[in-house]
Amino acid sequence: MIALLFAALLQAPAPARESAAKPLVIDLWPGKVPGETAEPVEEPKPGEKGIRRITSVSRPTIIVSRPPQEKDTGAAVIVCPGGGYRILAAEHEGTDVAAWLTSIGMTAVLLKYRVPQRPGDGENRLPLQDAQRALSVVRTRSAEWGVDPARIGLLGFSAGGHLTANASTNSDRRAYEPVDDADKASCRPDFAVLIYPGGVLDRQDKERLSAQIRITKDTPPSFLVVSGDDRGAAPGTLRLYQALRDAGVSAELHVYATGGHGYGMRKSEQPWAAWSLRCEEWMKSRGLLKPASR
Repeated sequence: MIALLFAALLQAPAPARESAAKPLVIDLWPGKVPGETAEPVEEPKPGEKGIRRITSVSRPTIIVSRPPQEKDTGAAVIVCPGGGYRILAAEHEGTDVAAWLTSIGMTAVLLKYRVPQRPGDGENRLPLQDAQRALSVVRTRSAEWGVDPARIGLLGFSAGGHLTANASTNSDRRAYEPVDDADKASCRPDFAVLIYPGGVLDRQDKERLSAQIRITKDTPPSFLVVSGDDRGAAPGTLRLYQALRDAGVSAELHVYATGGHGYGMRKSEQPWAAWSLRCEEWMKSRGLLKPASR
């Protein structure tokens, strides 16, 4: 039921989406997922600008939205909403992001990964499994969806930014035993977009990255965004950028003076609201928005 609701949100009217195909909702894992529970959605209170939240996920899915054919670039982005590994911010860091991506010609793949954090999973291994599996599934079905298997990226906000960093730096060691032929495909993203990523610093030594984040020369090119007044995410984002630079990885960092944390795709006259335009420019400069081969 929740997957259908999540998919319905993607149908919000937008001129750039009028000729796009209906989104596909696909179970990420074959068969029953152990420990399946109900997945309630907590709505904002009347009159409040809250966030639409998914509060429990035990059956991960991907929602695939393709752009209008005349705009299709052949590139794809898997979107990881934030929420502190407790909930998923389903709208301003999810469906709104998917709508933006399809409007610029990219296939958007919205990942509903497992939350809240499970007891004993302090390293968030289960969400990492979901992200790695999503990358392999999209790559396996790339021909079916008109996606270039060499232009599949990962984009995450806050905890989803941590998940993006985790998946981008651990593609050489899958976090689960392969379950089918889809897992023969690479789980390495071709590029990464990290928006105010959280939790990337070591818990004991805030001067270095967590041991989970294993940046090497093989880490994919990255685009990073944070606000200087985001006390939680700014130090880690800056450290991530420095580590990428030290490893010789192409990276672009945008630091806005103000904006705090959690703005996602919200509209504003403030400079931070232009992050998606800067990201689009970065993608274009890397050839990610070139027209798909016909």
